[in-house]
Amino acid sequence: MSRHVVIGAGPVGRAIVDALTSRGIEAQVLSRSGTQIPGAQSTEVDALDTDRLASVIAGAEVVYQASSPEYHRYREEFPPLQQSIVSAVQKTDAVLVVIENLYGYGPVSRPMTEDMPLASTGRKGKVRADMWKSLQAESDAGRLRVTAGRSSDFFGPHANDSSTGSRYFPRIIAGKKAEVMGNPDALHTYTYVRDFGEALVRLGLDNRSLGRPWHVPSAPAVTNRRFLEMAADIAGTQPRSTKLGKGKMRMAGLFIPPARELIEMLYEFEEDFVVDHSAYATLFGDHATPLADSLATTIEWFRSQKS
Repeated sequence: MSRHVVIGAGPVGRAIVDALTSRGIEAQVLSRSGTQIPGAQSTEVDALDTDRLASVIAGAEVVYQASSPEYHRYREEFPPLQQSIVSAVQKTDAVLVVIENLYGYGPVSRPMTEDMPLASTGRKGKVRADMWKSLQAESDAGRLRVTAGRSSDFFGPHANDSSTGSRYFPRIIAGKKAEVMGNPDALHTYTYVRDFGEALVRLGLDNRSLGRPWHVPSAPAVTNRRFLEMAADIAGTQPRSTKLGKGKMRMAGLFIPPARELIEMLYEFEEDFVVDHSAYATLFGDHATPLADSLATTIEWFRSQKS
C-alpha cells in the first residue's frame, strides 16, 4: 500500500484524507499539535524542523502542503514554512502537491485561467505569487516534482474560518443575519472543500499534473446574493444578511488581527470573481459537486456541531 503524507490538519487536509481513504491509500497527517483525524495516522511534527520532517515523510509517494500560518502572519511566516517543506521533500522521492488560492493574480476583469500573470501587488497576493514562482524555478531546474491546486473561497465541513464559515452558516440556520462581504450582485466562484480535496489527490496521483498549477473544479459561479438565498432555502429560513465592509473590518481588526487583513481581499467580492477550471477538467475530469448538494451537506454538518 502506498503512503501519502498530509502536512496540516485543517479543512483541506481533512478533505484530502477523505479522498485518500476512499481509494484505500494510507494517509498520514502531520501537525504541530498531532491532531487526530479519522482514517489517518496522526504525527506531531513542526514543519519548520526540516530534518525531522524529512525523516517522517521518507518513503511517502506524495506529500500535500496543506499548512499555513495565521492569516495576519503571511508575509513573515509563510515563505520560510514552505521552504522548509520543499527542502524536506527534496531529500525524498516524493511528489509535492501544494494547496494554493487565487491571491497571486490580484484584481481581474475576466474569468481566471492558469496562464494569467501573477500580477498582484497586494501584501498577501505578492507572497503567494512569489512562493509559486520559487516552486516553479525548482521544478524547471529538475530539483522538485511539484504541482499545485488553486481554489476559490472554499466552504464545507470543518471550514469554520472561511468567508462562509462559522459567522455565516450557523447564522443562516438560526434565521439570523449572516455576515456577507462585498457586492451582493457580483458573481463569485465558491469551491466545495471536498471537491478541493479530491482534486488534490488526483493531481498527486497523475504525473501529467507536474510543473504547473491547476484550478480545481467548482460549481458554476453565482452571485453572492444567490449563494445566500440557496443556503437559506435549504436551511428553511429567510435569507438575511449584514454587510461586512471596510469599517467593520477595521474596528474588528483592533482586537482580531486577521480581520484587519481581510480588507486587502475585499476586491474578490466587490467585482465578479469567476474561475475557469476547464484545463483541469479536460485531463482529470470535472467532479464539481452541484451547489445545491454541497450546500445541503454543509448545512447538515454545521447543524451537527450544535448537538
